[in-house]
Amino acid sequence: MPEGHSVHRIARQFALHFVGKTVTATSPQGRFAAGAATISEHTLVQAKAVGKQMFLEFDNDLWLRVHLGMYGAWDFAGEITADATIASANGRIGQTNQRGTVSDDNESSNSSIGAPRRTRLRMSESEKPGEELAVFPPEPIGAVRVRLLTETTVADLRGPTACEVLRADEVQAVIDKLGPDPLVDSPKKGEQRFVDRVRTKPTPIGLLLMDQTVVAGIGNVYRAELLFRARLDPHTPGRLVPEETLRALWKDWTKLLKLGVQLGQMMTMDGLSPTKYQAALASREDRHWVYHRTGEPCRVCGTPIVMELAAGRKLYYCPMDQK
Repeated sequence: MPEGHSVHRIARQFALHFVGKTVTATSPQGRFAAGAATISEHTLVQAKAVGKQMFLEFDNDLWLRVHLGMYGAWDFAGEITADATIASANGRIGQTNQRGTVSDDNESSNSSIGAPRRTRLRMSESEKPGEELAVFPPEPIGAVRVRLLTETTVADLRGPTACEVLRADEVQAVIDKLGPDPLVDSPKKGEQRFVDRVRTKPTPIGLLLMDQTVVAGIGNVYRAELLFRARLDPHTPGRLVPEETLRALWKDWTKLLKLGVQLGQMMTMDGLSPTKYQAALASREDRHWVYHRTGEPCRVCGTPIVMELAAGRKLYYCPMDQK
């Protein structure tokens, strides 16, 4: 499932290439035809992300709300920027830990945004990133729920958990139910909201970090890594976690989220040499402390990493360092 950094980066792509432009909305798949018709031929006013959800505002006071869920993704084509998200994901934005990663040769521009080019990036497994478009717009590929098209850029959405048109008050109602997001809430208010919500809960902290009403944007990868970095037992009830630990946890989440938005990768290890840093950017196996490392030795103490199911999701931790 895409985590907060990916959704913020998707919103940035829309801000760069769609905001201020008239958008033609269609539903090639047919399932969203009525909704697409309500926003088609209107100007996109703003794009914003809150946690794992994205909201696109149009000039007729309607919003498109998208939650990618487990399988959703956006494909961009046309005059788009080949920034780190697109480079590392081979054009598809949304999936967690893409298999297609950039090589060391591309890392030097990992935090920059290049000039737009008319390209079609990984619209299917057989196509290569950066391929020049012969025809624009390209034909939709697969079950495209909604296509958003301007004169120069197209975005296709596949497999979302939620895709709906809402009024402004309905959007606000959705946002009000979400926990704080470090890139949306002010630092002090966001931190206090997080601390207050956790401190009232008997639920284990390992579950609370995945609860989008407690804190927005954290998924399975960031959950495991944040808890390890804090040396915090994931089974500790939220109300028993010391306040100073929670405040440090929020600050660390803010740091990792900002870094993820910059890099387009969930980089959670610190103090790496230049060589190891490049390897970590190119390979998930070298990027995390505990995530997806079941049975492998802890990078700190050597104890085998444990994986257990928590509310149906895989939870990874070190039983020695996080006790």
